[in-house]
Amino acid sequence: IVATDVRARNGVVHVIDTVITPPPTIAAIVAGDDRFETLLTAVQAAGLADTLTTGGPFTVFAPTDDAFALVDAGALQALLADTAALTDVLLYHVIDGVVPAAVAVTLSEATMKSGDQIGIAVDGGAVVLNAEAEVVATDVWARNGVIHVIDHVLMPPSP
Repeated sequence: IVATDVRARNGVVHVIDTVITPPPTIAAIVAGDDRFETLLTAVQAAGLADTLTTGGPFTVFAPTDDAFALVDAGALQALLADTAALTDVLLYHVIDGVVPAAVAVTLSEATMKSGDQIGIAVDGGAVVLNAEAEVVATDVWARNGVIHVIDHVLMPPSP
């Protein structure tokens, strides 16, 4: 802030030395981060890129490439080839609305966009989802929500 409290006819102006731009969308953050190449491939294969660009607000638990590497290679290839199953898995990582980390730690469960419940626990200071996926980075803010980075891919319960 270069100057504060500059009075105007209809308010007060604070002068800044740079242009404030809105943050990128969830889809743009995923596309621009090397940790999410497999997630980006999955989002594109499921046709969810537009949703994560124009929809929301959402909370996305984003598995890294290392998380996807823990999934059996054959199972991952089969999943990428089955759009309906892939969409269900991806939507199991999304909550409608914004849930920042400070709120997530107060929850014991949440309803995912897939319609399924997910368990949330705090274990030794770490937030753990379904007793398997640890949140390794929190509150990556986007124009249309927030991303929390996780270390395992969450698989929805079998129908």
